[in-house]
Amino acid sequence: MAKKTRARTDRRVRERAARDLVRDRQKLASLLPGGSPERPIAVPSAAVIVPRVRSTPCPLCEGPLRVDHETAESRDGRLLHAAHVTCTRCGVPRTLWFQVAPPSPS
Repeated sequence: MAKKTRARTDRRVRERAARDLVRDRQKLASLLPGGSPERPIAVPSAAVIVPRVRSTPCPLCEGPLRVDHETAESRDGRLLHAAHVTCTRCGVPRTLWFQVAPPSPS
């Protein structure tokens, strides 16, 4: 016969599993395009960054992202645009990285 666990123990196990899931999704998000300066999303113009962010769901809850502000930074001799965003559903802030790459001639 299995021993019944206390409600508090069950709650702590669920909370720990939820924290682990969030941590794992954060790590995965950093490996996706735009998740780090080493993996910027190539865009043809800085004007498309905000629409691109708005069409990207939060990697944690799939809620919409709100652009708080944008910055431009030089990293390893490349000019990168950083969109500092917050999820409107779960409230988690993150930074999405972009590199403006002019279209190649046809």
